[in-house]
Amino acid sequence: MGARAQYVVVENGTWQRYYSHWAANRVAADLLPSPAAATRCFRAHREIDEWLDDVWCEGAALVDHDRRVLLWFAHVGDWADHLAVRAVLALTWPGWDVRFAHDGLGDLTHHLGLGRDLTRSPGWFEIFEPVGFPYTEYAESSSVVSVRLPDGSVRAWGSDWEPVESLAGGPGVIDLVVASPPTPALTDMPEGGVHFDPQARTVSLWAVRTVAGIHDWPLPRWENWDLDFRGDDHTQQAGLLPEDFPFPRPRLAPALRSLADGLGTPPPDNGPLLARVAAESGPDGTTPTVNPTALVPHEPADPTPAELTLLRTALDTLIAEAETR
Repeated sequence: MGARAQYVVVENGTWQRYYSHWAANRVAADLLPSPAAATRCFRAHREIDEWLDDVWCEGAALVDHDRRVLLWFAHVGDWADHLAVRAVLALTWPGWDVRFAHDGLGDLTHHLGLGRDLTRSPGWFEIFEPVGFPYTEYAESSSVVSVRLPDGSVRAWGSDWEPVESLAGGPGVIDLVVASPPTPALTDMPEGGVHFDPQARTVSLWAVRTVAGIHDWPLPRWENWDLDFRGDDHTQQAGLLPEDFPFPRPRLAPALRSLADGLGTPPPDNGPLLARVAAESGPDGTTPTVNPTALVPHEPADPTPAELTLLRTALDTLIAEAETR
């Protein structure tokens, strides 16, 4: 139980790992004020000597002071929320190479020279066998899949799959996509997209979430295909979509205002609730137990007055710019 996060701080040629049981949804908030504030925050947590894995780690950050590199990932909300965080970090981490870790912990371990497979079970994509292409059954699609047809035209569909799931079944998924019924036009931005060009044997993919394993290309059955990984840049696919299936243009100002409104809001302390639950008798006389680390609340970033002023100034500037667009 929990939303586990792992942090890594690199400084003076050495690195340390830290852990917070409830911080996955706080990673972005703790990064926003500045490199120094984020480092203080991470070092306030328990130092550990092991790595989490891609199943249990739902958010992470690596702050490399020696090379001035920030790698981070967490699910911060929808497309606009992701872009809002990226825009703020560009101002509050000046001079740093700030990257979203699309490969999850694999990007962090790769940066440290440990490879990408240290925290990942091999072969995750080999067990995914699509039996049909899932058009969205919900109010909104989580991704968009587009295909260039033999006549040169492009068709697009909304999908419940995450972008990387569209690749796990191999090129045969393209026939499933083309044979599926049309889906409604988008009203909200999806969290990613995939474009297939069978004639050019090219796959293009973008996402605002992690797509663990994307750097293991070619995936099985995609040999002799090229991958054009676009990070979180949707504009290439946007230029290919048919006129009746465009990406919406959501406004960033509300997402930026939400970040501003959340400044200084402490994370919930789940410890007392868990302690009460553990004190109750379980079914058939069993005794509930609680992971001791779950009783330790997350210590959020505590920016100095100067750091907080710079963060608020950055947000005010970005909100003013977004409202004029």
